[in-house]
Amino acid sequence: MMTDVELLLMAMKASEKAYAPYSKFKVGAALECTDGTVFTGCNVENSAYGDTICAERTAMVKAVSEGEKNFTRIAIYADSKDYCYPCGSCRQFMSEFNDGEMTVLCAKGDGGYVSHKLKELLPQVFNY
Repeated sequence: MMTDVELLLMAMKASEKAYAPYSKFKVGAALECTDGTVFTGCNVENSAYGDTICAERTAMVKAVSEGEKNFTRIAIYADSKDYCYPCGSCRQFMSEFNDGEMTVLCAKGDGGYVSHKLKELLPQVFNY
């Protein structure tokens, strides 16, 4: 299992591939599966803003499309002064594939990060 810092570095590297011509806010994510496999993703914006996809969902969709549905951690990075937290849609999307115990690492440009369990970021989850 890789360290938090190693996973965060993968998220940072993924942010370099982001397509963010409108917001200029490039985000990267690195999603770790229970077997140690890591899928990365970046945000991809669209002029029809609702069609934009976040880095976290990009990584998760890549994982699911490859047959992975068991996740332990996700690292999220943006070169910003504040920690890069997942949006509400991403929090809900993450909850589809775990019981809230997944660790969410939220980083900022200076390399600092905080760690939360998903259930802390999305209490009273909507799930069937």
